[in-house]
Amino acid sequence: MNLSRSLAAAASACCLALLPLAAASPASASGGAAVPDRPLRQLAADDHLRVGTAVDMSALADDAAYRRLAGSEFSTVTPENVMKWEAIEPRQGEYDYAAADRLVDFAREHGQKVRGHVLVWHNQLPSWLTSGEFGADRLREILHRHITDTVRHFRGKVWQWDVVNEAFNEDGTLRDTLWLRELGPGYIADAFRWAHQADPHALLFYNDYNTEWTGPKSDAVYDLLSRLRAEGVPVDGVGFQGHLGIQYGLPTGVAANFARFDKLGLATAVTEADVRMPLPADPDKLATQAEGYRLLLDACLRARHCVSFTVWGFTDTYSWVPGTFPGEGAANLYDEEYRPKPAYRALQSRLAGRARAGGAE
Repeated sequence: MNLSRSLAAAASACCLALLPLAAASPASASGGAAVPDRPLRQLAADDHLRVGTAVDMSALADDAAYRRLAGSEFSTVTPENVMKWEAIEPRQGEYDYAAADRLVDFAREHGQKVRGHVLVWHNQLPSWLTSGEFGADRLREILHRHITDTVRHFRGKVWQWDVVNEAFNEDGTLRDTLWLRELGPGYIADAFRWAHQADPHALLFYNDYNTEWTGPKSDAVYDLLSRLRAEGVPVDGVGFQGHLGIQYGLPTGVAANFARFDKLGLATAVTEADVRMPLPADPDKLATQAEGYRLLLDACLRARHCVSFTVWGFTDTYSWVPGTFPGEGAANLYDEEYRPKPAYRALQSRLAGRARAGGAE
């Protein structure tokens, strides 16, 4: 399978000419250089890159401004929660795909691709699973069925799947989860095999955070994926989540880290980008935030096989950050009034510069 951006070239152009320009697109970048008045998805399509957002389904249903921007600015969508196990199988054997199906329909209506999130994770599991007393053989059957049923339901409708999510600790050891304890480390390879059998055309990703730069965790992911590829396991890509915080300093060596995975023949993607800050926001913090977003996009654009750049929500109105990191927030591209922030302008400027260069640096 050819994993270069040509994977997305034809699809990126699909239906773009029919979409209105985003009303919130700024006329200039943060540095004052003029950029085209075009939404991010159109600028990214010039380089055969898809730019996406995670979607809050309640906001999509109830907030017209949110819905408009989700459709006009982005060429991929990722469900924040409605494809997670606890959402689609709250009771054993009873599936509820209704909310996820609505997102797939929205994507089709707006010429967008869907990133499926997530098949195997240690969080947001249904209570019947976490409280059940299953032996290893039965648990393996349950996981196999969950992956197979879910991927088959969306077969031909999901472009990328996050098959395994956050399997490593910061020191590079495997995380102590239900799956590791009961099934052993082989559950990771099995998950990819089962997902591939259910939809051979979907791109299958390993996804994690704090792997954007080199270190014990990213080294462990690199070693795992190298081994899986050598063993013929159908893993197609690696997702770098991209959750940054300006108070920790911006990471270095991100482009070089993307490049080493790229050389394995893997697709790469930024899958959950946001850049949080201690509140309240101020111009200096917003400028640093913009640089954080820009360095993630730059690493993606420099990697030959980086196929998509996804933000974890686009407006501070519905951000997960304040509820998870008290005293922090303002992590997204738009503020709570849907005004584009310097981070939005930084992405627009970077994509416009890339497009003017004809896809070359």
